[in-house]
Amino acid sequence: RYLLEQDFPGMRIGPEPTTDSFIAVMYGDSEGNVPGNALVVDPKKPFRKLSRFGNAFLNRFMCSQLPNQVLKSISIIDSPGILSGEKQRISRGYDFCQVLQWFAERVDRIILLFDAHKLDISDEFSEAIKSFRGQDDKIRVVLNKADQVDTQQLMRVYGALMWSLGKVINTPEVLRVYIGSFWAHPLRNTENRRLFEAEAQDLFKDIQSLPQKAAVRKLNDLIKRARLAKVHAYIISYLKKEMPSVFGKENKKKELISRLPEIYIQLQREYHISAGDFPEVKKMQELLETCDFTKFHSLKPKLIEAVDNMLANKIASLMSLITQEESNMPTEMVHGGAFDGTMAGPFGHGYGEGVKEGADEDEWVVAKDKPAYDEIFYTLSPINGKISGISAKKEMVTSKLPNSVLGKIWKLADCDGDGMLDDEEFALAKHLIKIKLDGYELPGTLPSHLVPPSHRKPLQTAE
Repeated sequence: RYLLEQDFPGMRIGPEPTTDSFIAVMYGDSEGNVPGNALVVDPKKPFRKLSRFGNAFLNRFMCSQLPNQVLKSISIIDSPGILSGEKQRISRGYDFCQVLQWFAERVDRIILLFDAHKLDISDEFSEAIKSFRGQDDKIRVVLNKADQVDTQQLMRVYGALMWSLGKVINTPEVLRVYIGSFWAHPLRNTENRRLFEAEAQDLFKDIQSLPQKAAVRKLNDLIKRARLAKVHAYIISYLKKEMPSVFGKENKKKELISRLPEIYIQLQREYHISAGDFPEVKKMQELLETCDFTKFHSLKPKLIEAVDNMLANKIASLMSLITQEESNMPTEMVHGGAFDGTMAGPFGHGYGEGVKEGADEDEWVVAKDKPAYDEIFYTLSPINGKISGISAKKEMVTSKLPNSVLGKIWKLADCDGDGMLDDEEFALAKHLIKIKLDGYELPGTLPSHLVPPSHRKPLQTAE
């Protein structure tokens, strides 16, 4: 709702558990809903494989179409609210985690939403997060309604959230958490406004980059599936080879299923496969119980060679083609809705702050603090109105900034490149140090509004 800046058909938002359906929010020329059963038989939509989850799921699945510019670049799958308690979980009537896993394998980004007032991870939420295993690079976490607590509480809330997530998501990396208030209402607590704006901007950049990298991600998924298919072939062919030709098939099958962890280790050593490429033992054992091992196929080395050749040679050439195509095409970005609100004008991110301060003022922005800088300048014994690099260095290092940063500041401040600083250049250096100490980034080149007045080129007037 926040990203689209308009209601979509079937949308219900409230503090109580409201959404009980999976809603695919997609672009359409006119507003409307398509129910689940009709959706899975539509050849133009990518949902045909969802029919295997049955009517209980399809009655809780629909596509919401509307002519919104944001949806021209991305589609959004809105999942049902997470329930806590055994009764609600059973009453869904379909395997919720299996559906989530199906979507997780196919989407480009998974956003987990947390409320600053409700941080507990229920059993169902924990199971849902576990179903995203193997898709960790796609997960982002949003801590919403952060304006409803003050800074001290927010710090504790963030710590508690990271602790809770650490117990559920078993990865060595810390998940990226975006803190903010993602709705178009006045902030209740404005002391963290700058933090919320920076976080929202980072989240927008992350989402906006998705269309541009879609082809590379699809290729990445193809490589992942090819590796898994190869490992699957090794497992199945091994089970086929071990089966007796006539008697004791059922007993041998039970033995092989119970020995699956040992079989994995054996195949790892024999074919030099990473342990991470094997399917989960418990899940594989459950699936194998219903299979007839005698109908499995033997290993076909030529097919394995073909997959290896694809991974070693063809993927590399395909990657270079994609890179070449991307460089020739205009940069794809998500536009419309909330994404346009931070693009331009005085409310764009960072406008009037840091280096951009004073960009639309007639007076040189450094001038207001120049008297204080001049006092320091004249204590450094200027000769012919300039101080040497050594004198400037003594003063600049008092900021405790590293030499790499101070070197960049010197390069920007020494406008005429003579290795010395006059009073205006020195004031500019001090201004740039202040910008860096306030936590803002330095520009690559000096913006025109920061160039000292005496170093500005006079405007050419027509005779």
